[in-house]
Amino acid sequence: MLTLEKFSVGVGDRFAHQAKAQLQACMMAAARGVTVIPVWNKSHREHGIVGSEPASVRAAADRAVRQSGWTQPYHVDADHINLATVERFIDSSDFYTLDVAAAIGQPAELDCRDAFIERHPELRGTVSIPGIGQPFTLDRDAIAQIVRKYLAAVQQAGAIYRHVDQRRGGRGFITEVSMDETDAPQSPPELLVILAAISDQKIPIQTIAPKFTGRFNKGVDYVGDVVQFEKEFCADLAVIAFAIRQYGLPANLKLSVHSGSDKFSIYAPIRRALQKFDAGLHLKTAGTTWLEELIGLAEAGGPGLDLAKQVYAKAFENRDALCKPYATVIDIDYAKLPGPAVVNAWSSEQYTSALRHDRKNSGFNRDLRQLLHVGFKVAAQMGGKYLTMLDTCEASISRNVTENLFERHIKPLFLA
Repeated sequence: MLTLEKFSVGVGDRFAHQAKAQLQACMMAAARGVTVIPVWNKSHREHGIVGSEPASVRAAADRAVRQSGWTQPYHVDADHINLATVERFIDSSDFYTLDVAAAIGQPAELDCRDAFIERHPELRGTVSIPGIGQPFTLDRDAIAQIVRKYLAAVQQAGAIYRHVDQRRGGRGFITEVSMDETDAPQSPPELLVILAAISDQKIPIQTIAPKFTGRFNKGVDYVGDVVQFEKEFCADLAVIAFAIRQYGLPANLKLSVHSGSDKFSIYAPIRRALQKFDAGLHLKTAGTTWLEELIGLAEAGGPGLDLAKQVYAKAFENRDALCKPYATVIDIDYAKLPGPAVVNAWSSEQYTSALRHDRKNSGFNRDLRQLLHVGFKVAAQMGGKYLTMLDTCEASISRNVTENLFERHIKPLFLA
């Protein structure tokens, strides 16, 4: 089993051009005494949209590490995979995000549920967890309800893990279980039961991505009660620490925050919680890099700005189709989207002001940012035209990619 370091950041690179710029942000953190491990991630769906293969992610990561002289670990994540999609990632990935959210709510066999309850008498009655002020009490019915909701999903995670383990043939890998793409957040008692079930499945889980309270919309700030989020995040950390001791789970097990980029209002609460529990964190930032590519194109002016405007015009034209697959993680007011004719008249500064996530800038438009976040399909359809412009405008793009990842994400979470 590979061991994931305490702090890690999932970095998406839709078009496989920004790995070196992303790695530079991690090197800047290392120069300040904090190790943040890069984990390049790209999902099966994203590969399908862009027309790439998992091997391209590994090649880009390896090349960036070689060119930059990075000597710390790094990983490539088979992001949001299941049994139907995992095979193409076996040779290229050493980090597997097992997405079992679709199985939540599908009841496991009754005898399996009963067997779980009998196997875990420690869950019945009053459970006191250090770090959580009030003990919680679970009777058999309460446990049965949680088991009915989550056991099948954990069993599915076990099946995926065993398949990967068998196919990897002894080559180590890191396992994450993802349950974030569901309707309701998991409560501390639910998370404890889930971790007990994961232990039963003998999954050496190193990160878990639960559903947190509030909305984690793509590319914009957290929407919800920040005080309540901090309370729940601390409770999750307490449950994980308890489960590590209770069930012999890996000592480095940590929380993973999906759609974690640009959630600026909760970074300070997360940092406080990590310090309180001396805990690690995996933050997935994925699509924020693609937006920095657009910002870099616009900032370069000339043909770069023209292409960025073309991307917006096409995204605006196809906004319904682009937004539909992401309906649960975006919140766009179409009335606040500028028309393509307006954007076509913008200067570089106007375009970048609208897109760059600077809430102090009066020109920032969160609706435009969300649309372009899910609009990378437009750039993918441009093919070589878009990729050539990435090379032409590399200097301005890489500067923005590095600055965004370090200054707005790594620094406030891990260095401040």
